Amino acid sequence: MTPQLQQAIRLLQLSSMELNLEIQGALDSNMMLELDEDDAAELQADTPEADDTELNGEEYPEAFTHESIPEELPVDTVWEDIYDATTYYSQEGDQAEYYGYECRDDGEGNLQRHLLSQLNLITLSVTDKAIAIALIDAINDDGYLAVSLEEIRATLSADLDTDPAEIEAVLHLIQTLEPAGVGARDLSECLNLQLAQLEPATPWLAEARTMVSQHIQLLAAHDYKRLMKRMKLNREELQHVILLIQSLRPRPGSQVQEANAEYVVPDVVVKKAGDTWKVELNTDALPRLRINSRYAGMIRRADNSADNISLKHHLQEARWFIKSLQSRSETLLRVATCIVERQRAFLEYGEVAMKPLVLHDIADSLGLHDSTVSRVTTRKYIHTPRGVFELKYFFSSHVGTDQGGTCSSTAIRALIKKYIQAEKPEKPLSDSKIVKLLSGQGIQVARRTIAKYRESLSIPSSSDRKRANVIKP
Repeated sequence: MTPQLQQAIRLLQLSSMELNLEIQGALDSNMMLELDEDDAAELQADTPEADDTELNGEEYPEAFTHESIPEELPVDTVWEDIYDATTYYSQEGDQAEYYGYECRDDGEGNLQRHLLSQLNLITLSVTDKAIAIALIDAINDDGYLAVSLEEIRATLSADLDTDPAEIEAVLHLIQTLEPAGVGARDLSECLNLQLAQLEPATPWLAEARTMVSQHIQLLAAHDYKRLMKRMKLNREELQHVILLIQSLRPRPGSQVQEANAEYVVPDVVVKKAGDTWKVELNTDALPRLRINSRYAGMIRRADNSADNISLKHHLQEARWFIKSLQSRSETLLRVATCIVERQRAFLEYGEVAMKPLVLHDIADSLGLHDSTVSRVTTRKYIHTPRGVFELKYFFSSHVGTDQGGTCSSTAIRALIKKYIQAEKPEKPLSDSKIVKLLSGQGIQVARRTIAKYRESLSIPSSSDRKRANVIKP
């Protein structure tokens, strides 16, 4: 396998963010590469033009672009055996504004800094401050103390004379800090700490404290009948108590974590033009590169000096890199176009119309290996009128229908969700009933499969939904 092919395979599996870092590294290390931008073109216009020169009989024009690079790296099945892949992308309209989407939050220890800033306002002995710092360091991002007090004691310096009662007392001090509920050792203690900070005259406060202290398991199981019996409350009274508890935060530390937004940039954009769907690469996702003609013009064919050999080496590497980027883009566009052709019904009608599709279907259609398709669809995103999706999203298994056809697992999940959203709260649909409803549409699915799909959607069982509906306002 040539170095050029290895490089092409490696670039194929990178996400857009990783590829941008790779491109920046290439720009920093290779003098022959430069950005193909308007400002770069203007800057070059101010410099004397270099005469076209020859290297090994080849002429080098002023600038190499994707269009001017010959096809030396065809896309074929030899891309399959090296490296594992991963990739994704995004969705929505026609403008550049759809590129940024918040993905996740990353607290990076903000809760600890927040607690330490409050601790610095309190006068403590050297020993108590050391205990407090150890306790704060052991509090996780959700706001809970993640280790036992004995473990905290074991981490303290042997020079400090501490006992369990003193560590417990300092913990109670930490639990008075903001956010309310921080430093708790379990959910019951966390909710109790928050209730303790409410005004004594708060309606249903005493009942709420009793419930989280003594009946937290029944509350978690939505066993409202036993709760009403044990606490001697009617349904309306129980509802008021639960609403008060629901106003609390089971993860108090999440209030403090700063949201460091990360963004997903779509690699591919699909939009409807008349009766057809148009698939395009997001050309703004990656910078365009070209050969620096000024440096290329310095190369002399008959010159075997070290400097000239270095220029030749950098030029060849730059050409390989540009062609590898071009090959990656072509492969991505081919795969995305094929997926859109297969999943046009999804774009028109939504999840319930998703067709069964596996990697081999796309690979066989395009003459690629399954692993190549896997690489090019992982951590690569497509922007559609229905949202931003990873290309992997469009693949799903299938089940049979009475008519001899197939139905995708994604479509079945969408139907399950649709049925449950429309069910009567006092009489939720059981998994067996959903099996019958799907059978009425010609889709044969086992009850255990329905249960698996329902759980993957984070939908409780019918009995749990019924108990939960008992207490809804």
